[in-house]
Amino acid sequence: MRARDMNRDHFAAARTLNEALPFLQRYDGATVVIKFGGNAMGDDDAMASFARDIVLMRQVGLNPVVVHGGGPMINEMLEKLSIKTEFVRGKRVTDAATVEVVEMVLSGLVNKRIVQAINAAGGRAIGLSGKDANLMICDQTDAELGYVGTPVEMDPSALRSLMDAEMIPVVAPLGAGRAGETFNVNGDTAAGAIAASLNADRLLLLTDVAGVKNSEGKVVTELTPDQIRALTEDGTIAGGMIPKTETALTAIDGGVRAVVILDGRAPNACLLELFTEHGAGSLIRPAK
Repeated sequence: MRARDMNRDHFAAARTLNEALPFLQRYDGATVVIKFGGNAMGDDDAMASFARDIVLMRQVGLNPVVVHGGGPMINEMLEKLSIKTEFVRGKRVTDAATVEVVEMVLSGLVNKRIVQAINAAGGRAIGLSGKDANLMICDQTDAELGYVGTPVEMDPSALRSLMDAEMIPVVAPLGAGRAGETFNVNGDTAAGAIAASLNADRLLLLTDVAGVKNSEGKVVTELTPDQIRALTEDGTIAGGMIPKTETALTAIDGGVRAVVILDGRAPNACLLELFTEHGAGSLIRPAK
């Protein structure tokens, strides 16, 4: 009966698993840091799909670490609480009142929602922030921006302990100051710093675009740091893509083997990148 019920989809699924074997072997034991954010965070189905992907990574021997953002949720809560937001050169000023809301939303609402989704998919996720176990010590980025920090000292020992216990860390991008302050850290920046501290094999930056595009508007599937710099200098890389590529270059300089900028809205984007020949998005790594 089962043999009669087989169709092309079943054979395609089996073929996909077979073709994934070399990639499963390649990444066995590897550490992969995933920056999760964008529209996928606000969609229940997309969240569930992402969680299943993360659990599958852990199941087949990878060590995934999730770092998340939460800008839209922060904006929504600030509006509910009637806390006005000021901007300097297009960047949010994080004053004392705002940073309390940021911590509440990122470490509470957003972090635990992701943890719950991963656990519901069969994983064992633990939520924490960069303040826990002195994971991320920060200096103030710019006095005009208030409590916005730049990571300057990293201690990933807590993350390593969790991974050794086969748990999945989910990290909110908050850092501790030297005087006990709480700093809001850009999610991409936090993910890059964490990936470098772990000497990660891959840093996956999930975003709302397909990847880095050339002057013709086509996604470039593989780039070197020198090519990224050239595309930035001639204006091809612009706007919101600049901080992502800057994060990629900093992470690679810090010891991350490769960084991928990919569309987090695409179903199973992380699995396509890691376990298929064609990958997904734009792979950035040093020239061979």
